[in-house]
Amino acid sequence: MLTRLNIPAPSDISFPATVYSHGWCALEPFSVIEEPFSLSYSTLIGELPVDIKIAEQADGNLSVHIQSDNTLTAGRRKECTALIRSMLRLDEPFDAFYYIVSRTPGLQWIKKSRAGRMLRCGTFFEDLIKVICTTNCSWALTTSMVKNLCRILGEETPSGKKTFPSPDTIAAQSESFLRKEIRAGYRAPYILELSEQIASGKIDVEQFRGSEKTTDELYRDLISLKGVGPYAAESLLKLIGRYDHLALDSWTRKKYYELYHNGRRVTDRTIVKRYGKYGEWAGLVFWLEMTKQWYREKFPL
Repeated sequence: MLTRLNIPAPSDISFPATVYSHGWCALEPFSVIEEPFSLSYSTLIGELPVDIKIAEQADGNLSVHIQSDNTLTAGRRKECTALIRSMLRLDEPFDAFYYIVSRTPGLQWIKKSRAGRMLRCGTFFEDLIKVICTTNCSWALTTSMVKNLCRILGEETPSGKKTFPSPDTIAAQSESFLRKEIRAGYRAPYILELSEQIASGKIDVEQFRGSEKTTDELYRDLISLKGVGPYAAESLLKLIGRYDHLALDSWTRKKYYELYHNGRRVTDRTIVKRYGKYGEWAGLVFWLEMTKQWYREKFPL
C-alpha cells in the first residue's frame, strides 16, 4: 500500500543540506537517490515495517511516499509525520544561529546555504549505536558494522530492505555473535549491554530528545553510558540540538590543522578557544566550517 503525505517545511531549511549534513545519509537504513533527489529510510511504525521516501517540492514543502503492506491508519500517518519532522529537525528554531552567522565575516555562507540542521535517525537508540560504531575506526568499518546490523538483525520492509534492529533484537544476541557476525570488535559488549538495559527498561535513552536538562547534565548522563566517551557524547548532543561542544575526532582535528595552521598540529584547547565566542552554537559553527566544501562540491560519501 502506498500512502502519500505533504509535510510543511520552514523557509530556512535546505532539504539537500540537511540530508548531506553528515555521514548518516550514507548509512543503512538511509539511502540517497540523486536524480530526482530524495532520501529513503526503512523503519518500523509501531510494529509495521515501512519504506519512507522524502523529496522536496517546488514550494519547499516535503512530499513523502510511504510503502507498507497494510493501509496506514490516521494514527500511523501522524506517527510518520512526527518521525520525519524529528529526523529533519523541522521544528528546531535556528533564528538565533542564523542571526549570529549572518553577521560574522566568513560565515554568511551558512545562512545563504540554509545549512545547520543535522539529519538524525528515527530513534535516539539508532543514533547512539551508530555513533558508537564511528569510534576508533575507519568510515569503511563503520559502514560495514551498520550494514551488518541492519541486514542480519533488521526486519524486512516491503521493498526488501532491512530496518535498523531494535534493542530487544540486539539484546537477544551474544557478545560472540556481535563480534563475529557484526564485526563490532571491542564495541560488542557495549552495544550488547546498552541494548539489554534499554530492552529491560532499566534505562530510557529516548528521553534524551526533548529533555529540559542543561547541556552539562545531559553530557554527564551520556558519558555514564557504557561505550560512550567524550567524542561520542558530544556528537550525540548535537543530534539532540545541543551544540556547545565540538566533538573533536581525528578527522576534524586534521581538517582544522589544514584550514588554519597549514597542517601543523595544535592543542585541542586552541581549537576550543577559537570557537568559544559562539557560545551555545560553537559545535555547529565548528562542524560547518570543517565541512564547508561539502556545500560547494559533491558530498564525499
